[in-house]
Amino acid sequence: MHFNPYGGPAAQVAAGLVNMPGASAADLLRMMRDAGMSLTRLTDADAAEARAWGRRLRPVFAEPDPDRRIDLVNDLLAETACRPFISRHDGLPAHLHYAAEDAALPPRIRAFTAGGLAHLLCEDGGRLGTCGRDGCDVVFVDTSRNGRRRFCSTRCATRVHVAEHRARAS
Repeated sequence: MHFNPYGGPAAQVAAGLVNMPGASAADLLRMMRDAGMSLTRLTDADAAEARAWGRRLRPVFAEPDPDRRIDLVNDLLAETACRPFISRHDGLPAHLHYAAEDAALPPRIRAFTAGGLAHLLCEDGGRLGTCGRDGCDVVFVDTSRNGRRRFCSTRCATRVHVAEHRARAS
């Protein structure tokens, strides 16, 4: 499924922050770049703030009630006080950002991820999830065609299906 830049990459960064609570600044920077966020640096202090923000994002993924999920994202948006800016950088055509280009990184990360989750909830709020395997707390953005993903990975899905098969066979 194709999402706009905020609903896709930004929501993926949000999931990455939730899933990497103990990650180093270098690992977080790599994840954010891989998801499409253009950053050149991330200090240890910035990384600490990003990890703390990831803890704030987790309830959005875990909330099963769509209305409550929207309330949680609205609270995050209010906290970020994000405002749209048209940005031109890195040779890209003009595009929308929710924080000024010269803003400090932690507020930019918060605005990017809160805006991304808001876009995604407006497009298809059922695309956020937490792995359905007991004991796994990995969150994900469902980019599958049918939007029915239940597990964070094939590995977790296989474990659940094998356990269900064994339970039926006994």
